[in-house]
Amino acid sequence: MGITDLRTRQIWARRCRGQTGKCRNIFRVAPWVGGESSRLPSFMAKKKQATWGGRFDSGPSALMLKFSESASFDRRLAPYDIAGSKAHSAMLAHVGLITAKERDAMHSGLDEILAEIEGGRFVWDDRLEDVHMNIEHALTLRVPAATKLHTGRSRNDQVATDMRLFFKHACAVLAGKVVGAQRALLGAAKANKDVVIPGYTHLQRAQPVFVAHHLFAWMEMLERDHARLAEVADKANVCPLGSGAVAGTTLPIDREFAARQLGFVDARGRARVTQNSMDAVADRDVHIEFASACALLGVHLSRIAEDLIVWSSAEFKFVVLPDDLCTGSSLMPQKKNPDACELIRGKSARLQGNLQTLLALVKGLPMTYNRDLQEDKPPVFDSFDQAAICVDVLGALATGMSFNRERCAAAASDPALLATDLAEYLVSRGVPFREAHHAVGAVVALAERMGCPLPMLSTEDVERLHPGFGGDWASVFDLGRSLAKRKGTGMPGPAQVSRQFSRWNKILG
Repeated sequence: MGITDLRTRQIWARRCRGQTGKCRNIFRVAPWVGGESSRLPSFMAKKKQATWGGRFDSGPSALMLKFSESASFDRRLAPYDIAGSKAHSAMLAHVGLITAKERDAMHSGLDEILAEIEGGRFVWDDRLEDVHMNIEHALTLRVPAATKLHTGRSRNDQVATDMRLFFKHACAVLAGKVVGAQRALLGAAKANKDVVIPGYTHLQRAQPVFVAHHLFAWMEMLERDHARLAEVADKANVCPLGSGAVAGTTLPIDREFAARQLGFVDARGRARVTQNSMDAVADRDVHIEFASACALLGVHLSRIAEDLIVWSSAEFKFVVLPDDLCTGSSLMPQKKNPDACELIRGKSARLQGNLQTLLALVKGLPMTYNRDLQEDKPPVFDSFDQAAICVDVLGALATGMSFNRERCAAAASDPALLATDLAEYLVSRGVPFREAHHAVGAVVALAERMGCPLPMLSTEDVERLHPGFGGDWASVFDLGRSLAKRKGTGMPGPAQVSRQFSRWNKILG
């Protein structure tokens, strides 16, 4: 007999003394108040709470039930909770605490409940507090042996397990979406591989780069996000089930068996379980690390969105964003606003707020579990949802945008973009770089005073500014020459850009 069974029978036996006729079939219903409470003895329905009522003379007030329920948001953990219960019951059968027949009945019932949840037919009851008790209550109404399901576990390690399963799934989904966005950006780079634009610092024109090189910079940021999500998934891949409320259990459970059932294994198939029962139920590092990964992903998406906002402005006109991801003005009929990009930029702040919420939530908590931790779920659920849709929107933007080649070419033809090349020309002639830098600065100032492009200055005027200039100084102002000379790894020269195309094709399959 499981420990929960024994306790329940003892409590109810005491209550049933002198209650002739009221205790028939008492062990065939759930030992708590909830939906179907009419099937319980009336004194139990009035005085007991779902899982911890034995200590109390009355249940929580309606206000407390409303204040403390989490089923309204943690019900999305249902698939993971059911998976955890199936693994736990399989383990209980494995060690002989329940029979194989009882295990199979529980599994069938849990499968039915999951189908109802996925089909929208399951009736949630906030009086049962959370997803765990809703499912266990529904199961016990179908399978009397389910009163043994909670043997050897607590809601503390149960929810910790559910959340780690959620994080493994969420990281895999987000990582897949990141790859999708990268592929869309790679497609845009291929379609515009010969387009050159100015690279910017301080939002001022700096030096020329291929558009593909700029898009590859975005892809590098996303690749780090992809790696971070993999790291979070690895941190989540440790099973806390069996840690109990704080100190495990005296029952002969097999934690490693349950971990293997749930896929908490290393590359060699060995079970990975938490090593301290207190830390296992108190730890929220994975929550914070997941929210941090989402927040940083949001920052990267926001920076990309800002580039697109600038590029699509009338002042730049480098890109045309897809109509179906923009909006108009209720007053000005000519407007085409980059709302999708602006929303990405705004949602990045929301992702940062979720991270801050979690950090503030746990900073002052004593060991081990505290009810404050119920509030750890809405921030991570929201981070997952918002990060996922933002990445999807970026992919759609990359797929639907088009570059204004003429406008890009005009901006990239600005001779000032090659001023650094002119300084390096002097360096190649033996002039120290700092001296060369000042000399070219003087040339730029002269061109500004005379109101002409740099290469239109006379050789005589330039040579008067520094003797290092030769008669071929103006040959520097050739865009093709400039790009071709950028041969080092990670530079925007044609050969390196071609190499990066090959690299990204390999990375993204």
